[in-house]
Amino acid sequence: MERLLVPPRILATAEAEEWILKLEDIHGPLMFHQSGGCCDGSAPMCFPRGEFRVGGQDVLLGHLVNDTPVWIGAAQFEYWRHTQVTIDVVPGRGSGMSVEAPEGIRFIVRSRVFSDAEAEALAACGEPQRGDTYVGP
Repeated sequence: MERLLVPPRILATAEAEEWILKLEDIHGPLMFHQSGGCCDGSAPMCFPRGEFRVGGQDVLLGHLVNDTPVWIGAAQFEYWRHTQVTIDVVPGRGSGMSVEAPEGIRFIVRSRVFSDAEAEALAACGEPQRGDTYVGP
């Protein structure tokens, strides 16, 4: 049987990674949380790590540059579990709660549907970690 490569659930563009590093220089280690709210609540929110409390049902999508964790609300994950999410950055002003807001940029998400083989590989790995079972850095 051919071994299937497990695709990452979360990626970032090179420009988003550059901004994460710039913001980390200002704020220290960071984290992202993607909720399912409306308006700016549907954008990925970037916080200094530890300033946003992850809930027991939040799902860890993975880590970006410098081990930056990306979490998503459980209900939103159910909608997006079949997609690979990429954090990108565009000019503009997003939510005042996210650390990039004063910088004239905002983080956004783009997504693509996993192929059947990728979905199969992810399913074979089991469910991703949730906030109530996470043991991280």
